[in-house]
Amino acid sequence: MATHTATLFSIATGASDPIYRQLIEQVRRLIAAAVLKPGDILPSVRDVALTLAVNPMTVSKAYNMLETEGLLSRSRGIGMLVAERQTPIRQDREHLLRPTLERAAAEARQLELDPEAVITLFAKILKEQK
Repeated sequence: MATHTATLFSIATGASDPIYRQLIEQVRRLIAAAVLKPGDILPSVRDVALTLAVNPMTVSKAYNMLETEGLLSRSRGIGMLVAERQTPIRQDREHLLRPTLERAAAEARQLELDPEAVITLFAKILKEQK
């Protein structure tokens, strides 16, 4: 069981997504990437709010929504914990990637690109090193 600090999160103040949604997506991605594991302790609402300079109710809303989804669980005296896995990690990762791929597919259709060419380009990009 690892304890994480509030520096785990970051927000983009100019983004179109509300801050609580940004936090939710970050937690989902950290869980899918196994950075956050079942039983890990998340930083307190107060710590996250102070670190990110946001209203504590914003952080609380994100944590509550993640608890409702079953990704987090509340433990009296400890705080918010990453819940035990409900779905396979692979399924989580695919779910997180899907919106990005849907946007790319829409753009490819707008550019009237051949689906085979798009898939070939995507495969090439996947093989490239950062």
